[in-house]
Amino acid sequence: MPGEVAETEHLATLPPALAAAVATACAAVSHNLNGQRLGRKGRVTRERILAAAIELIEDSEEPVTLARVARGASLGMTSVYNYFTDMTELLLAVLDPVMATAENDYLSLARERWADEELYARCYAFVRAYHGFWARHSRLLHLRNALADQQDARMMAHRIRSSRPIIALLVRQMSDEPVGLGPHTSMATMVMIGIERSVTLVTDRELRKLVGIEPEMSEDRYLVPGARLMEFAISDARR
Repeated sequence: MPGEVAETEHLATLPPALAAAVATACAAVSHNLNGQRLGRKGRVTRERILAAAIELIEDSEEPVTLARVARGASLGMTSVYNYFTDMTELLLAVLDPVMATAENDYLSLARERWADEELYARCYAFVRAYHGFWARHSRLLHLRNALADQQDARMMAHRIRSSRPIIALLVRQMSDEPVGLGPHTSMATMVMIGIERSVTLVTDRELRKLVGIEPEMSEDRYLVPGARLMEFAISDARR
């Protein structure tokens, strides 16, 4: 139907999995900030805002502002403020569907217990997939981390929430220890902090210049050590 095509064309620039995640996330929102119940038009407006924000973040080097997002969505600022009070709230709304695609991209790789004889290969595949995921969303990662480092409580909470599923999966690879304050949880946390920071390093152009990393550097420079650290942590815990 022509009307249905018009309603979804704003998501056509996104990868299919991400477009579907945006639509699902928007469908789960029942009201705007004014308390008005969202019908089809309101849902589509929210989708347009998120699609424009993702495009600005991932396909542009312009500073990310609510005004630029509104312009990209062909909406006025009033329309944007009907859904988001500030930039942090909008970024959190963008992170929601992005993180929903993490299951297929890397989390699913750790659902089954890795055999001892395949441990390094499995760790390498996981780290490579994790790096690839955040390399595609690197600017979003930097925006999130910058706000978290500035003590933005909402972004700090998101950073913690998004790391918990990975830590839980690594702890499960190590032993039957419940996720919490045990030694395996601490080790899994430290491993993932290191791997996430290595993604930040290799995707931050200015930081690469400061530490002297050449553009042609092999990505295995950090993938292999990250995989080795994960392998050693899991094998040590299993022993």
